[in-house]
Amino acid sequence: MPTLLRILFAAAISAPLALGALPRTAMAEEIVVGTGSTSGVYFQVGRVLCRLLTQVDPVEGLSCIAEPTAGSIHNLQALRAGELQLGVVQSDWQFHAVNGSGPFAEVGPDDSLRALFSVHGEPFTLVVRDESGIEELAQLHGRRVNIGNPGSGQRGTMEAVMTAMGWTLDDFALASQLSASEQSLALCHDRVEAFVYSVGHPNASIAQATGLCDARIAPVSGPEIEALVEAQPYYVNTEIPGGIYNANPEPVPTFGVTATVVTTDAMSEETAYQIVSGLFRNLDIFRTAHPAFGPLDPAAMARAGLSAPLHAGAERFYKQMGLLDGAPAAADAEPAADTEPTEGAEPAAEPDAGAEAKEEPAAD
Repeated sequence: MPTLLRILFAAAISAPLALGALPRTAMAEEIVVGTGSTSGVYFQVGRVLCRLLTQVDPVEGLSCIAEPTAGSIHNLQALRAGELQLGVVQSDWQFHAVNGSGPFAEVGPDDSLRALFSVHGEPFTLVVRDESGIEELAQLHGRRVNIGNPGSGQRGTMEAVMTAMGWTLDDFALASQLSASEQSLALCHDRVEAFVYSVGHPNASIAQATGLCDARIAPVSGPEIEALVEAQPYYVNTEIPGGIYNANPEPVPTFGVTATVVTTDAMSEETAYQIVSGLFRNLDIFRTAHPAFGPLDPAAMARAGLSAPLHAGAERFYKQMGLLDGAPAAADAEPAADTEPTEGAEPAAEPDAGAEAKEEPAAD
């Protein structure tokens, strides 16, 4: 990796330790990262992280695979079962897993869960057919809606929205359970009139819908949503910037969560340290991999949306970098001063390049 990148990043976060001097330890370990649909941003998080750790700035003896999955809740369940080493999960479901609430009430708190870092913000996005006449969230009542596949973060968040609105599945003419990779074509073929998606923007699935069938994003607001955000520490009011999609030149209000990367206490301190330090050493490259990653700020990444205890390896790195000493809390973190790619940074690999990635199984 170019020395210039290491110097610039170290200066940007006032690190007490030159990043180029971070210790590197040989290991023989396979890391499987549970992500989400291949059309979503979670898969890009896993794919690019694996590429950094195995090709751009390789850790000797470490292999890394980005595996498409059903999403956040599945990833947390698989981590607990020892079937994954890393998982990309929404901050709300991380909270529920740690506290044994929501979909994890029956199994109880996951005391083994450990946080590594957070990534991008994820607005809850309502996409509607233009001809449907749906102008706001409340008008989903009695319509054909894709609520997301079981085990996905979008499904879990939609269920929280349904509870806030006083809805059940019977309140929809159709409650489809398609995966994120299927929902855009279903909308364009008029199998559903709307779908919901918690995702970073821009997103290929939403761009497909807005480009092929004149779909648009509708606002998610109202007193029920305000009460939901007020009641839960992991939700924030946010908006989807205007101009990302043709049909929405102006910002669209909604609420959202944060994408996070977690592991368990079964991972060694050294492995966790190498993963986190490898990402932060190459953060400028990571930022170029997807527009949602552009504003990533190191101080916020060490804190935002992390309900689980920090893994000892992550904590060691953050202390070395000074990110846990007076660093701003997630809501107060300043945005990165310069989100443009640093000169000399490598461009992100195309989806068919880089680290190994398993093909997504066909959805039924």
